[in-house]
Amino acid sequence: MVKKTKSSTGSSKSAGGDLAASVKESAQQIWLAGMGAFAKAQEEGTKVFAELVKEGKHLQAKTQGMAEDKIGEVTGRMTAMADTMQSKAGQNWDKLEGLFEQRTAKAMGKLGVPTAKELAALVKRVDKLEVDMARHHAKPPAAPRSAPVKTARKSPAKTVAKSASKTSAKAATRRARKTGGKSATAAS
Repeated sequence: MVKKTKSSTGSSKSAGGDLAASVKESAQQIWLAGMGAFAKAQEEGTKVFAELVKEGKHLQAKTQGMAEDKIGEVTGRMTAMADTMQSKAGQNWDKLEGLFEQRTAKAMGKLGVPTAKELAALVKRVDKLEVDMARHHAKPPAAPRSAPVKTARKSPAKTVAKSASKTSAKAATRRARKTGGKSATAAS
């Protein structure tokens, strides 16, 4: 603390010296108090700084934990929403595909194009016919029947032509007899 100076009724020299000594002593005490405050602040500051760092680390860990929890929660929600959207999209694609198949089948039916079921049934029938044909050709030939044998008939045109040529030949023979064996062309 600062000392108070006594006012003396003495001489002015001693009063000026006492005052100077008193000011000097007060300044010294102020200086020392400042140095002590600085040392105390420095010591306390280091402790406070270390405590603040410790508290900051604790707060950072707590904040990170909360942030990770929130991120996990948001990620879970987004995944659930994506799954829902994917499911709905898949259902819509299935409906669209079914509608497309129905309309295509209807159009092909109008054009007379057989369906896959009809083609499969046709393939089965052809396979069965092939088996039946193979069985039929694998059997030995049947014995000949005892039916009467028909004679071949000549066509009417051939019959007329043959009879005409016979008639011409007979006529030529008659002429030859009459002429003595000479042909009609040779006689003229």
